[in-house]
Amino acid sequence: MGRLATLKEGFRSGKIGVTEYYKDFFSRVRVRNEKLNALLEIFEKDALERAVKFDQSKSTLGNLPLGALPIAIKDMISIRGQELNASSKILKGYRAPRSATVTERLEKDGAIFVGRANCDEFAMGSSNENTSFGPVKNPCALDRTAGGSSGGSAAAVAAELCVGALGTDTGGSIRLPAAFCGITGLKPTYGRVSRSGAIAFASSLDQIGPMADDALDCAHILQSIAGRDPRDATSMPVKTENYIEACKSFSLKGVKIGLPKEYFQKGGVDPEIEKNLQSNLKVLEKEGAIIREASIPHTPYGIAVYYLVATAEAASNLARYDGIRYGKRVEQFKSLKDLIMQTRSEGFGSEVKRRIMLGTFALSSGYYDAYYSKAQFVRSKLQSEFLNAFKEVDLLFTPVAPSTAFKIGEKVNDPLQMYLSDIYTVSINLAGVPAIAFPVGHDSQNLPIGGQFIAPPFAEAKLLGAAAAFERAQPFQRRLAL
Repeated sequence: MGRLATLKEGFRSGKIGVTEYYKDFFSRVRVRNEKLNALLEIFEKDALERAVKFDQSKSTLGNLPLGALPIAIKDMISIRGQELNASSKILKGYRAPRSATVTERLEKDGAIFVGRANCDEFAMGSSNENTSFGPVKNPCALDRTAGGSSGGSAAAVAAELCVGALGTDTGGSIRLPAAFCGITGLKPTYGRVSRSGAIAFASSLDQIGPMADDALDCAHILQSIAGRDPRDATSMPVKTENYIEACKSFSLKGVKIGLPKEYFQKGGVDPEIEKNLQSNLKVLEKEGAIIREASIPHTPYGIAVYYLVATAEAASNLARYDGIRYGKRVEQFKSLKDLIMQTRSEGFGSEVKRRIMLGTFALSSGYYDAYYSKAQFVRSKLQSEFLNAFKEVDLLFTPVAPSTAFKIGEKVNDPLQMYLSDIYTVSINLAGVPAIAFPVGHDSQNLPIGGQFIAPPFAEAKLLGAAAAFERAQPFQRRLAL
């Protein structure tokens, strides 16, 4: 059982005093965050005020699903009155006029927000180095990246700066950091969780999801944030299941698990990761799962398709940052065009500029049919292939990344190598299906290795249940370098 579920029981039983806990908690957070740079801002004053109120009203605490639990929020998701930067200079000083639906729901269920988590600028990156506020360090090895773009959320959970966090996942931004930091991270089905109040990167791919110690802890958070929202036209009116109960009762016996052969091609993944995943297949079989081969033939085209679709949507979404309505504005300019050009040149980082240019090119006259239109066609093929695979199997099992956490600075000047870090995650976003990353072991350098389950649309209960069953059969112990 992860720290979230354990702390929840401690608060409810009265064995742990809320105010006392938070006073000790923040002394640890301040020290560790200086080493990690996981939280851009720590909400100590607000959190302690809420903690005192919870101690004064024990009955209220017992009736709230997430009563007094410390949660960190990625700097892409709004909390009313708090600064919201998307880790970009162009939004420095901007304060959210309202809360996102997900943060409203968490707060209503009693969660205490303890900080704003660092991330890649506008969620564009795989290493949390593309940020205006310095890279996040991996708590398992301080010279390594925490993964991106939700690296701050993952590092905060792993280093015990919170018991759970929210991230966003456009092409693997929850699952890659979860794998690198040795925690569990869920990307729900597109439409399962409202995106209202989250800064948009690529609107047809973005999804908010939970990050925590294990699947059960993630289930507690998903139970709170899932469901239809009239403020988000893309959120689906699909009934939510009891995710917490699914984690407690799910059995892998008789579950058909497919191994997409394209994900296990020779040379595609680090030999240590492949060896570890193969050994974990025996764990799954011992638990009664039925392992068989599967195929997603268009997987090799996933990266190319993703970086056409995502950059095209990013170019459109980021057009609003023009120095006129909100955010950064240069003081000296000669014309409206000059104002916009200077503001964006100074406000956006190099990776954001790169993706805007790629997306604008893909959408431009004469190139739309050659690039963007073809990418959408291949995307539809990937969607069909995933759905066809789930006619034969219940779940798919794959690596999360081709390597464990790489060194800070190792790939930051090589965009292609950085993009290839997402090779096993982007297709899931293109297809809109849910996936969960969870720790399955360590490599020879004591770095966490992540495995990934993928499920049919809106089968989060099955996904969380299967991950929880694996975690019970193969317990994982993070090895922190703090």
